[in-house]
Amino acid sequence: MSGELAIQAFYAAASSRGLPRLARAEGPYLWDQEGRRYVDAASGPVVTNIGHGNPHVVEAIARQAANCAFASRTAFVNEANEALGERLADLCGEGFDRAFFTSGGSEAIEAALKFARQIAWLRGEGKRWKVIARDPSYHGSTLGALSITGDEEADEVFGPMMVRMPKIPAPFTYRIPAGHSPESWQAAAAAALEETILREGAETCLAFVMEPVGGLATGALVAADSYYAAVREICSRHGLLLIYDEVMSGAGRTGRFLSAHHWPQGRPDLVVLAKGLGAGYTPLGAMMAPRSLVDLLAEGGGFLHGHTYVANPLTCAAGLAVLDEVERQGLTEKAAELGPYLDRKLRALLHDSPILGDVRGKGLLMAIELVMDKATKQPFPLEVEITRRVSRLAMQNGLIVYARRTSHGKYGEWVMISPPLNSSRAVIDEVSAALRRTLADCTDELIREGWLGGTAGSSSTARHRA
Repeated sequence: MSGELAIQAFYAAASSRGLPRLARAEGPYLWDQEGRRYVDAASGPVVTNIGHGNPHVVEAIARQAANCAFASRTAFVNEANEALGERLADLCGEGFDRAFFTSGGSEAIEAALKFARQIAWLRGEGKRWKVIARDPSYHGSTLGALSITGDEEADEVFGPMMVRMPKIPAPFTYRIPAGHSPESWQAAAAAALEETILREGAETCLAFVMEPVGGLATGALVAADSYYAAVREICSRHGLLLIYDEVMSGAGRTGRFLSAHHWPQGRPDLVVLAKGLGAGYTPLGAMMAPRSLVDLLAEGGGFLHGHTYVANPLTCAAGLAVLDEVERQGLTEKAAELGPYLDRKLRALLHDSPILGDVRGKGLLMAIELVMDKATKQPFPLEVEITRRVSRLAMQNGLIVYARRTSHGKYGEWVMISPPLNSSRAVIDEVSAALRRTLADCTDELIREGWLGGTAGSSSTARHRA
């Protein structure tokens, strides 16, 4: 078969012809039909938190499918939904008492936005509708989620179809604007939230949405502790709901079940989860909300929102089995333990590779930033397609990474390195070794093509293609 009918046909002409055909997967590894093994260094798009082929989850899915795969929420309460909601509320902690389940992160973000708007309406604050977010950022691919996403390329294409929401600068830690220290820029990034609220009119502002630990749009960005406290105080003072998008950072990946748990002084009002919640075994997302707000919603006539597969028993049973494994294997604690080890291995590469400019992240949500010149932090020209090169060469070295350019590369380019939470030090060593080979291969390729000087080092002199 040529692969012309595969999903990849929607992304590049005949692209599937250049991809290996999947045969099977187990733990942190996947095999193609030629028998070649790949280590899943990014858990797919930061999804397969518990690895592939977990027998407990597979058994739970089969058992629920045989019992009842689907039942409408309008006709039945189902045990799997109740059990998953209770377990998730326990793991998320006080104030996140109610779970609204969806089929993924984009849907969960949409649910949070509509929930926030309906709560404002019921409180008699009908003028509140503007949702402030960061630039760059990524919150999903549906039009509502895109409206709060900070991505110039998406705005250019889909902007006329949506209401563009206000954006504030992301609190970057690597490329800091001229005239700022890291500390002053973090303070300025937080202050930009209040400035935007006042400019837009506080009475019209509904919520502020942010990733507490960045995903692909900011390359695992972690702000200073003071930033989280500052945005919490600003939201409280002006009556905005603070929403944490933990689609990537939640479900134990950063060493706490919610990355919000790292910053109690920055506690959000709503949390959105997905990806690792279903761990690739089922499409699953969730919005976590406090009981008081959910009760207000129910008493006001109920949520004006829903989907066919909301809380279906098959998906909920799979999600519950995933959380069973997260707890049984102590995967949140394991992420906290392995995170510093992965960080050290990546920083060793930072020292040795002339094209590696920064390493950042928390727990097992890490990223590396690629640069043309380490001294100036100059990014590669767009035509180099640096992240695509690294992804291609990584596959040749038996390594799967995750990368996507944001805003035409305006803020730089990076690659996520986020292996499954039940990885071992040996797996991380394997990832590090393959990544070292990949960066070396990429550097050699760039030198041959004239993008880097032939003696590329930690402060290599970049030159244009002849």
